[in-house]
Amino acid sequence: MATTDKAQQELFRAWQAQARNRPWLALSFAGCLLLVLILLLITTYQGLHLDNFHYAISGGMAGLIATTVGALLIFFTHGISVRTQDSLLGFAAGMMLAASAFSLILPGIEAAQEILDQRFLAAAIVVLGLGLGTIMMLGLDYFTPHEQASEALSGAEFQRLSGIWLFVFAIALHNLPEGMAIGISFTHGDLQIGLPLTLAIAIQDIPEGFAVALALRSAGLSSTKAFLIGTATGVLEPIGAILGFAMSSSLALAYPLSMGLAAGAMIFVVCHEVIPETHRNGYQAAATSGLMAGFAVMMFLDTALG
Repeated sequence: MATTDKAQQELFRAWQAQARNRPWLALSFAGCLLLVLILLLITTYQGLHLDNFHYAISGGMAGLIATTVGALLIFFTHGISVRTQDSLLGFAAGMMLAASAFSLILPGIEAAQEILDQRFLAAAIVVLGLGLGTIMMLGLDYFTPHEQASEALSGAEFQRLSGIWLFVFAIALHNLPEGMAIGISFTHGDLQIGLPLTLAIAIQDIPEGFAVALALRSAGLSSTKAFLIGTATGVLEPIGAILGFAMSSSLALAYPLSMGLAAGAMIFVVCHEVIPETHRNGYQAAATSGLMAGFAVMMFLDTALG
């Protein structure tokens, strides 16, 4: 208990030091969270419109189920080539990039233009949302524990938290904005926006769930424990879907703003986490080919069939 308390105190001091090192990021991150909280409070005051709420919940549950399916694969395989993993993650990254553009950014501009009747201001609203989403993810990435930070701190507790468990924590954390994107996309009940986006995120969740379970098993956990923890990382998907739906339901302009925010968060995750992960094993060509294929498939689904 004393070791845990000491570790928590050291971690809190590390967070304080990080905030002092980058005060602009700390203030921007706090402002972004405050705006999200205000939108949620407005929704609470006005009352949540439940007309399309079942779509958001279903989409969030689809992400959780996809993560479960990915984690379930741990029982049927003793390994999968790194090249194949990088190709699959690249494919999922391409789908998420295309979904961000064609299922969030462009529909967000159209929705804002219907409200403002001015395309320049409509684009500016979505760009503002992109900036907020980027700040939110920068803040989460900077102020949450990472392996580099934990190695600089002393104590066996931090050594235990580093590596595999920080990877699991990062995956779980990034499921929140993905779930928010799903909830936001179903705010108006438009299946042509919500379904392709949910499909892209669900496909991406399958290799993520498998990667988490595989990492945990390689750390010495049983396949059953690895599966349960891998599945648990997907719980934030439906929670994020509820938050996203509630946030974008508060004000008329909150809908396109939230779509930009969700797009910014998703693009950040792809560029900052997924793509570097697929390029660190020497299979850049396979990963990039998978990304291009995923982008093409998602673009076709969004434009030709949407």
